[in-house]
Amino acid sequence: MANISIAADFSEFPAGRIPDDGPNSGERFREELLVPLLNGTDEHIEINLDDTLGYGSSFLDEAFAGLLRINGFSLNQLKKRIRFIDSRIIYEPMIWKYIEEESNRAVRG
Repeated sequence: MANISIAADFSEFPAGRIPDDGPNSGERFREELLVPLLNGTDEHIEINLDDTLGYGSSFLDEAFAGLLRINGFSLNQLKKRIRFIDSRIIYEPMIWKYIEEESNRAVRG
């Protein structure tokens, strides 16, 4: 299993949707950490959401729903491969909501 700690491996202050929003954007996280792991192996990926200042909706949507919208992954692929550690128990449900909404948009076309 591959592991990513957003705080340790990316930033304690993740924020923004795109690099123009700042250096710790959801797009940068997705493209530099998530996509290479998802493309490089069939392993499960455990993503630790703890130890950051928090997450804005734009970061979470871009980082995770962007996997469908930009990178062509499916909801089923992500459900099979990604697990979250979220001791605050608020971010994981938000992430899956954004992913599912993006999946529904793709189906409606």
